[in-house]
Amino acid sequence: MSLTFPNRSRSYDEASKRIRFAGYDGMSQISFLVDADAISEALPGTVTAEATYLAAFDAAAGSIHDVARNAYSRSHKSMYVLTAADFR
Repeated sequence: MSLTFPNRSRSYDEASKRIRFAGYDGMSQISFLVDADAISEALPGTVTAEATYLAAFDAAAGSIHDVARNAYSRSHKSMYVLTAADFR
């Protein structure tokens, strides 16, 4: 099966400064975390940081999902952390 992203849900984790989202390979859920600074220049800890990070995620969702698919195709793990290096 291939990795899909039917659930558009995502959330921001302030403690780790990462955005969480999930993909699915058939019935298996694959968890992803993307470093917020990999997709946005917002200043961490500011009042608008969460909204800015989530808006940046939404704007780049297609390319983020492509990077996630690429990472998953290399090794079928159940969780991935995507960093700025993954987007180069």
